[in-house]
Amino acid sequence: MTNHSKERPLAGRIALVAGATRGAGRAIAVELARAGAFTYATGRSSRVLGPSDMGRPETIEETGDLMQAAGGEGIAMRVDHLERTQVSELVSNIEKRHGRLDILVNDIFGGDRYAQWDKKLWEHDLEAGLLMLRMGIETHLITCAMALPLMLQNGGGLVVEMTDGTSEHNKAFRHGVGLYYDLVKASVERITIGLAAELEDKQCTALAVTPGWLRSERMLENFGVSEENWRDALQEEPHFCISESPAFVARGVAALAADPAVDRYAGKVLSSAELARTYGVTDTDGTQPDCWRYIVEVQGTGRPATEFGYRFTRT
Repeated sequence: MTNHSKERPLAGRIALVAGATRGAGRAIAVELARAGAFTYATGRSSRVLGPSDMGRPETIEETGDLMQAAGGEGIAMRVDHLERTQVSELVSNIEKRHGRLDILVNDIFGGDRYAQWDKKLWEHDLEAGLLMLRMGIETHLITCAMALPLMLQNGGGLVVEMTDGTSEHNKAFRHGVGLYYDLVKASVERITIGLAAELEDKQCTALAVTPGWLRSERMLENFGVSEENWRDALQEEPHFCISESPAFVARGVAALAADPAVDRYAGKVLSSAELARTYGVTDTDGTQPDCWRYIVEVQGTGRPATEFGYRFTRT
């Protein structure tokens, strides 16, 4: 293998990251482009057409700028994945330009702004709850339904459903987030299981990936810190010590997409820590945080916060 192929293992591949305006989706689009895939990044917030209902400052065009800065190629464009016509036009454009789609990453949500964390089902605003289901489930189904024919006509590929929580963690109801949010995240795993079953005789692998405690733009803002000084937030929330940058899971997804034996993970939910151990990737600080094991063994048992044994430094 040449150095060029090692540095750009996804050269020649076509990728679509749906929901790439910020957070993990943005980082995944950047890392796929860096690895050589021509990457389509979509989102609803645009510096040209205006923000989405989330009211955040990040734009999909900024994601495109970051892809280019990473030495990658691609197109960043505004697409609302609840609008079937827009998704159909997106897939049609990819087909006309490239004739194929090899990697699909579904990271669409944005419904958490409608969540009423402290409300029971009968207390929660009904329209807001149903909209969360549409944003977190219907968008994924629409995108898969329209993108999979293009993937399959060229032999298949990889579908990555982004979720929040491991299979073990999501077996039980997640208290403190409300039924709607819990249902969205549990449903993403069920979509993955269903896709894996329906793609069993195809050369197309469907799996799910979960980051840990993600230092997204909003999370950093909530703590009043930046990526550079995020540890200052430990004074307020000591367990934030196990958090990870969006680049950590993104590097894992890029490595996963380059794995010729990725089909062994069909139907499974993989954590960013599992991807790091498997492929040797690290976070931006050179460590490999294991958030979900930490939640079970430390935070979930009331133990004092500690990184020891849960944030490994790769040697």
